[in-house]
Amino acid sequence: MLDGNMEAPMKSPISYFVPQARIRVRAGAWTLTALLAAAPAMAQVITIDSHGNATQGPGSTVDRRFAQVQPTKVDLSKAPLDTKTRLELTRLLQAEQGFAMRPFPRGHKGLELEANGKLKPAGEPYLDMVTAHGLSAKPGDRVVITDIKFDKNKIVFMLNGGPDAKHRFLRHIEIGPGVNTDTPVVQDDGQEPMGARLTLTFKDQIPWMTDKDVKALLAPLISFDVKTPIQAFTDTLPPKLKDAILNHHVMVGMSTDMVLFALGRPDQKIRSMEDQMPYEEWIYGKPPEPVQFVRINGNRVIRLEIAAVGKTPQIWDKDEVYAMMRTDGTPAVPDANTRTVAMGDVVRDPNTQAPAAPPTLRQDGEALPQDDPRSLSAGAMKPVQFPKQKTDDYPDASKLPRTPAADETATTKTADKPAEKTADKPADKAAGKDAAKPSDGTSPANPSAPPAGPPSQ
Repeated sequence: MLDGNMEAPMKSPISYFVPQARIRVRAGAWTLTALLAAAPAMAQVITIDSHGNATQGPGSTVDRRFAQVQPTKVDLSKAPLDTKTRLELTRLLQAEQGFAMRPFPRGHKGLELEANGKLKPAGEPYLDMVTAHGLSAKPGDRVVITDIKFDKNKIVFMLNGGPDAKHRFLRHIEIGPGVNTDTPVVQDDGQEPMGARLTLTFKDQIPWMTDKDVKALLAPLISFDVKTPIQAFTDTLPPKLKDAILNHHVMVGMSTDMVLFALGRPDQKIRSMEDQMPYEEWIYGKPPEPVQFVRINGNRVIRLEIAAVGKTPQIWDKDEVYAMMRTDGTPAVPDANTRTVAMGDVVRDPNTQAPAAPPTLRQDGEALPQDDPRSLSAGAMKPVQFPKQKTDDYPDASKLPRTPAADETATTKTADKPAEKTADKPADKAAGKDAAKPSDGTSPANPSAPPAGPPSQ
């Protein structure tokens, strides 16, 4: 059994022998990857207006370039596409150049656009595809249709060479007379394909249409009009942001590409750090002209300062682009008649909201016997009542008042104290002391004197 992220390469190559030649399939380079993957859980947002109407949308805000496209309205014929028209479309659209209106991801699957319909994927899955496989073309970049394939109800366009390497199967086949053949039929140049795939799908069949109809259907993703690079780039942006770039103005929240299209290459770059945050300062202009200091962190403008001679510097540090680039296109300040409720973990403000009640096994409205203070049943648990501390309770026992019983106890302990000391003396010292005392009553002052003789008659 294989996990979703495990690969099972074949250890031994598979060889087929033919007379005077040997074909060796390098199956060790092939891997089997499970295609089932758990879809990431997405938070949902429900918006309720003043009339009680609820609308549900994605929980996270994505750049509007990854949002769903506006469906086109192209009149299509009901007649099927014939061979002559198919060859004419191939001749007219082959090597045609345009400008990308959306980011084109790499990868074998690519994007799928329904004729006069929606884009698949869109939103979070679209962003995940770009993150996983990388970008083939950014909005405003020039793309070239390098190959066209017609299927039953879809047209597949290969952009900038396509996302797959040519002769993928032949790269793993070796033909030679010897046993050890390390030269495949097609050599691997070591370069990864950088193109993209775009599939235009229809409901039942490909209808009869001209090259202009195809370009009109692809307009949400590719623009085939004659434009300059800055026109192609700004056409992918909101009107206010587009006017700012064309008028050479910088706004906080712009990307580095927007700054380059608006002001060009900076005259000077300075890298520094503030509060453990690295940033890069792009400087435009020289005195006595106004000097613009564009501070960039990562790929976004976080601060703009314009300093003119004899004037107070003007500083902007509030993001103005984020609200314009939101997926849903809503303004930064929501309407007063709408309320947005997010499903999931509830975030409470500790300054204005009380904490949530702890979890319990009680049902709604259920009361237990111990909750009623008037309950005197035997099984009811009552609160513990601790005795109040008296005024004569002292933490130090030495300050307790003296009582007769305490005095008698102290006297008894004093009387027993010498006896305890005598009992603690060693036995040999006590025996030596008793031997020094004479048994006949003589003084022990002169221990060397001879003992007294018997009494005289």
